[in-house]
Amino acid sequence: MADLAIATEGLSKSYGGVRVVDGVGLKVPEGAVYGFLGPNGAGKSTTMKMILGLVRPSAGEVDVLGERMDRRNRLAILAQVGSLIESPSCYRHLTARENLDIVRRLKGLGEDSIDEALETVGLANTGRKLVGQFSLGMRQRLGLAVAILGNPRLVLLDEPTNGLDPEGIHEMRELIRTLPQTRGTTALVSSHLLSEVEQMSDHLGIISQGQMVWQGTLTAMRSHARRQLAFRTTDDRRAAALLGAQEQDGWLLAPFVDDDAVARSSVDLVRAGIGLVRIEERNESIEDIFLSLTTGRGL
Repeated sequence: MADLAIATEGLSKSYGGVRVVDGVGLKVPEGAVYGFLGPNGAGKSTTMKMILGLVRPSAGEVDVLGERMDRRNRLAILAQVGSLIESPSCYRHLTARENLDIVRRLKGLGEDSIDEALETVGLANTGRKLVGQFSLGMRQRLGLAVAILGNPRLVLLDEPTNGLDPEGIHEMRELIRTLPQTRGTTALVSSHLLSEVEQMSDHLGIISQGQMVWQGTLTAMRSHARRQLAFRTTDDRRAAALLGAQEQDGWLLAPFVDDDAVARSSVDLVRAGIGLVRIEERNESIEDIFLSLTTGRGL
């Protein structure tokens, strides 16, 4: 098994007797882009805050980069970690460069790290413009620049495409997707948008109502997609009985079979005097699987 950049066990958090994160066991392989997916309010941000030590867990353990996170070693571990949680925390009366200069001094980094980070996120030409005059998308880019400053081993990004226009979303996705290859950085990226996560991640974790309902590779999730054959005929009632199919939205749906079995089915329909109007293969989408998991129906 690959080394884990993040491993949690029984991670839980309660507020006022309400458990918002319940026994989460997160396993983020080193060198992965791990999409942390779930509806709004599912517990994603709270989980990420507990990993960073910003919120104290009610129960459970957190290992980051192979070390158990506690009060004694938290700062040493976090020196190798970048983060963007909920919304960028920047000084609005300073420029982007001045904001990054504060962070790089705290981290003991060289001044060249600022230019690299600004160039990477597309803010190299903002000059003396104050952050208070930035658009939401520009502030989001600055938050990412803070997160990747100095090439940390691990970054945690909470809804990183929030506020970006379509071009900015595409650029952000590409940057995050290539972090392991270009910078050697593992990324944990949270989102409530499946389409975003699917295009940038190779591993997925799905949380619903505070509980992990699935995690694994994107390839493994796709393997759970159900395959069906959809028929339209001149006599769907008789065809349904003959094929063992179910009627749904004007189609007959039957479990997927191989080409030979499909050919035999079409011959059987013709022999029964039933015309075959159309036949097509249907594959369950990742979105269908996600909705099944987050609504409690399971795979």
